[in-house]
Amino acid sequence: MNYIVAADTDIGNVKKTNQDSYYAAVYSTKMGKMAFAALCDGMGGLAKGEVASATVIAAFKNWAIERLPGLSETELADSVIRSDWTNIVTEYNEKIKVYGKSQGINLGTTITAALFTESRYYILNVGDTRCYELSSELKILTRDQSVVAREVELGIITEEQAKVDPRRSVLLQCIGALDNVYPEMFFGETKNNAVYMLCSDGFHHEISREELFSGLEPGVMLNAEQMTANIRNLIEIDKQRHERDNITVVAIRTF
Repeated sequence: MNYIVAADTDIGNVKKTNQDSYYAAVYSTKMGKMAFAALCDGMGGLAKGEVASATVIAAFKNWAIERLPGLSETELADSVIRSDWTNIVTEYNEKIKVYGKSQGINLGTTITAALFTESRYYILNVGDTRCYELSSELKILTRDQSVVAREVELGIITEEQAKVDPRRSVLLQCIGALDNVYPEMFFGETKNNAVYMLCSDGFHHEISREELFSGLEPGVMLNAEQMTANIRNLIEIDKQRHERDNITVVAIRTF
């Protein structure tokens, strides 16, 4: 299996700094080619959200560069990926929390990290950044760790109500702001001729599922230039609809 990677980020309409951070790369390993991506949406006063997000992205990037080659010498185990990534989240939750206290500020970040091999995907999520799969249909592979997502799941409010709920950005989990963080892991089969898309919540608030699918489905994502143009087009639509947050999208096309 091969991969094409494209990404774009935008400061958005309101904020003075872009607190989103991302990393994406394709690796050649003894198990074949793999694609790895991570996306963080930082938050915090005094423009420190980007410190939290960039720090966590650097940690996951280091894992991919230094740890993944050794792991790929044998068959990857779900338990090993879960343990490695959970340890990173736990370590950096404490580091960011200590840094925030030393500076007298509160800061934190979400994280969605994803590894794609020829047969399996591994996804970690903390917060409300997301990973989607677009093949013959659009599917959300992660679950938002937010107040409104929990209330939708419990039947307290509807998905339509959640879209306009003033609490839609209130998180149940993030790295750096809580004593303990509980990341969720998702595993499944990597599909050929599919697009896997990671995004910050600034991207999916104002863009419908139908627009996401028509703009990013595999039939219109055939090369890196086209993928980047399609991502940029949706970001501009998002901004025209007065999205107030930073906006970041990473797309991985399998073929």
